[in-house]
Amino acid sequence: MTKVKKEKTVEEETGGTEKSYQELIANVNPIANPLASRKLSKKLYKCVKKAAKIKQIRRGVKEVQKFLNKGEKGIVVLAGDTLPIEVYCHLPIMCEDRNLPYAYVPSKVDLGSSAGSKRPTCVIMVKPHDEYKEAYDECLEEVTSLPKPI
Repeated sequence: MTKVKKEKTVEEETGGTEKSYQELIANVNPIANPLASRKLSKKLYKCVKKAAKIKQIRRGVKEVQKFLNKGEKGIVVLAGDTLPIEVYCHLPIMCEDRNLPYAYVPSKVDLGSSAGSKRPTCVIMVKPHDEYKEAYDECLEEVTSLPKPI
């Protein structure tokens, strides 16, 4: 009984992100641009979750960087609250050079948990796949429409 209640409260915390989204934005670093809206962040988390189930994600700076260099395609999702920013500040430039869409979400903890990990994750690449094509295409369309930093 207690385990079910515990899981429910976690769902309530992640589901009701209206107030916490504003709190999370306060902790975002200066290079987190374009930052996904609350609605788009939820869609990205769902897409990451679906992709993680069928092992279609790249997780972490080293792995994402390696596959960017190899020419792999996908949506790059970066956590906006990662410090120091030197850890991953080169990735948006790599994405722009390869015409890959990328967006920042406010929390690395939420990004890691949506990927099915207990550890916070500062960057994830979601690869396209037929299994979750609708969710991927929707996220791709919204992320590409975000204004790029100058």
